Amino acid sequence: MPRYAQLVMGPAGSGKSTYCSTMVQHAETINRSIQVVNLDPAAEHFSYPVMADIRELIEVDDVMEDDSLRFGPNGGLVFCMEYFANNFDWLEECLGHVEDDYILFDCPGQIELYTHLPVMKQLVEQLQQWEFRVCGVFLVDSQFMVESFKFISGVMAALSAMVSLEIPQVNIMTKMDLLSNKSKKEIEKYLDPDMYSMMEDKALTLRSKKFKKLTEAICGLIDDYSMVRFLPFDRTDEEGINIVLQHIDFSIQYGEDLEFKEPKESEEDPLTNTNYDEFFQDKVED
Repeated sequence: MPRYAQLVMGPAGSGKSTYCSTMVQHAETINRSIQVVNLDPAAEHFSYPVMADIRELIEVDDVMEDDSLRFGPNGGLVFCMEYFANNFDWLEECLGHVEDDYILFDCPGQIELYTHLPVMKQLVEQLQQWEFRVCGVFLVDSQFMVESFKFISGVMAALSAMVSLEIPQVNIMTKMDLLSNKSKKEIEKYLDPDMYSMMEDKALTLRSKKFKKLTEAICGLIDDYSMVRFLPFDRTDEEGINIVLQHIDFSIQYGEDLEFKEPKESEEDPLTNTNYDEFFQDKVED
């Protein structure tokens, strides 16, 4: 049987560790097993148990304190990830060979790892060789996305990761629970955006004709090909969390090989009785 993985990516502070912790807690409520691997060598605190921690292999602080290297924070992190890429056997040993594993990889926040450096692409290829079905989960802070030009910037970051890694990708707006009611209403238009009408937004008024044409080309590309859409993520909303998980499961075909189980009659919460076979069948019929 295949194994399953989510690469949890996004800028620093976008809520990657919180997302992983929330998913682990949600999995417990629906009687599923989800494990987490920390791949951030600069991480300090996270509120979830890990099956593997890259800091056992290498830490940013050790690299920065090495007099022969003299790296800063960003250079130290890149060095750590390249060292990790040369030692995938450590990860293989930590993961073991259990079938039907479902693992979240909590990745670092440096965007260059997903754009012009090969490390994350090498990780994806290695996981696929280990029979993992991999989905990218790109997180963006919803508090950052409440203005048109910032939204386009977030879309381009998500698109860069998608093009670089060449795997199914689900894009998520996090921290929806922290928005005011006014901001929640404002951000609804960005969940299913009309890029052409967005180009008429006063916030995108540009004096330079060249930049205006570039913006129009970017908006047209995104809208014409429906390349990037976002799902809202509110960690206090169990139903919303379940919808996000179902989108990801569908992208990696999780559940197709699982045996059907009758729901427990004593359970009243529909979230604990999620029937993935029926969900996927409905998707196919649609």
